[in-house]
Amino acid sequence: MRILVFSTPLLGHFLPTLPVARELRKQGHVVAVCSAASMAGIVESEGLELLPVGPEKEALVGGALERIGMEGLLGESPQFLAEFFAGVRLDLATDDALDAARAWAPDMIVSEYCDFVGPLVAATLKVPSAVMAIDPALEPDYQEALTASVSSRYLERGLDAPAHSMSGTWMVDICPPSLQGGGEVPGLERIPMRPSPHQAPEGTPAVQRAELTGRPRVLVSFSTGLSELDRLGSLLRSLSALDVDLVATTSGDEVPLDGFGLDPARVELVTFVPAAELLDGVSVIVHHGGSGTTFGAAARGIPAVVLPDRSTQLRWAERLEAAGAGVVLPEGAEATNEAVTAAVQRILSDAAFTAGAQRLRDEIAAMPTAAEVAARLVASAG
Repeated sequence: MRILVFSTPLLGHFLPTLPVARELRKQGHVVAVCSAASMAGIVESEGLELLPVGPEKEALVGGALERIGMEGLLGESPQFLAEFFAGVRLDLATDDALDAARAWAPDMIVSEYCDFVGPLVAATLKVPSAVMAIDPALEPDYQEALTASVSSRYLERGLDAPAHSMSGTWMVDICPPSLQGGGEVPGLERIPMRPSPHQAPEGTPAVQRAELTGRPRVLVSFSTGLSELDRLGSLLRSLSALDVDLVATTSGDEVPLDGFGLDPARVELVTFVPAAELLDGVSVIVHHGGSGTTFGAAARGIPAVVLPDRSTQLRWAERLEAAGAGVVLPEGAEATNEAVTAAVQRILSDAAFTAGAQRLRDEIAAMPTAAEVAARLVASAG
């Protein structure tokens, strides 16, 4: 069988599709990826063919802002996200994607949950399709904006408009039960799948890491653009008052030469390390609440301090806290360095948080594997 994977040109959106793509290929199927040209590095490192189609992230942002104005970017409004994912991208990518797909001739299409090009292509070519979802229960205002944008593009092409922005035959849902929002998607068969931290391709040498010392290891992992380097440094200096070892992620060109002035024996600054390796030996993680980091840490039974700065991140954080596996500190006055340090100390000193995270880990371990899901999709599509 020939399976074509669709993704927006965002690494965090593509990575959740990799476990199924890898398993499909292991099971003897031909797999390719349709996304923007900038995704070539990660796609080709997996030994997969890339069909380069559609605009890059910068063009999507610019096009969305041109249509709705700068105010739409504030807090990533529903209108901005609808234009970014389901407006501008559909308008600029669909025709080329249809040409590429017709030439490649897929038997099935798999799309990540914010890619709406793949399902439209599948509907046009009349091939079965699956959407890789992280949570079907988007807030109503986001769902309404996305559905309206998607539906208008289907109607323009003479296709039946979907009742929900996520459409197709199956919804592969990687959200563990305790973090679910309770949403259902009409017309889609839900297939749960175990989330897992991103792993490097088979045969890739492991990244050299600092040795464990016996002290708790605290990982700080969130965006560290130039505007956030000072914040990261001050947070690490605050956390260094605890009897812990620190690990922090930075981009390759933003590693400060002096290591933020911290003891090099107690702080490890890393660039891109696959999450499966990055999470090794971690006792507590501090992050912004993205789904990939949330699920990856939960799969390892690691409690978290979450500093969400978007509504979607706040949703995950609140569910994680309700499950007893973390502490939420919304960005702003509550998320001072001192508050983050106190929250980390609270988690380290109260075994209930680790117990809550381990309950999530066990729940995730009971979910079907990517291999099982890949086989089920093929059997259902065949």
